[in-house]
Amino acid sequence: MSNEFTHFDSKGNAIMVDVTEKQKTERVAVAVGKIKVSKETLDLILVGKIGKGDVLGVARVAGIMASKQTSNLIPMCHPLMLTGSGITFDIDEKNLEINITATVKVFEKTGVEMEALTAVSVAALTIYDMCKAVDKRMVIGDIHLLKKTGGKSGEFNF
Repeated sequence: MSNEFTHFDSKGNAIMVDVTEKQKTERVAVAVGKIKVSKETLDLILVGKIGKGDVLGVARVAGIMASKQTSNLIPMCHPLMLTGSGITFDIDEKNLEINITATVKVFEKTGVEMEALTAVSVAALTIYDMCKAVDKRMVIGDIHLLKKTGGKSGEFNF
């Protein structure tokens, strides 16, 4: 693993990494995160009684849309034509958490780690937005890259 930051030139100026000479490969990134909610909030989500609608359905769409807009949000990210983007939720009723997993795929010269992380983040923020009338104490956390494949640096597993 290189210890050099690639988003700076020799003078320390921020740059977009030049990927012109890199080879296109299939690249996949999986990111995870969670949102902790109250029992009342989780119960309302599970029975579909949050006033703004289907919380997880809307959060899924928001996360997928966000993955496609990452280069508009993160200054040095390359615009990518994603070949796949998906969000899944795992409800942990014991710990009152919604675990979020985003999987993003591309056949390109650069990876999709930021797209997967953005998808998780926006899905969690959407859950917060849709439930904040009931629960302002929700906590979003543990967002991180779980796995990535493809590219010169190869496979990464958290």
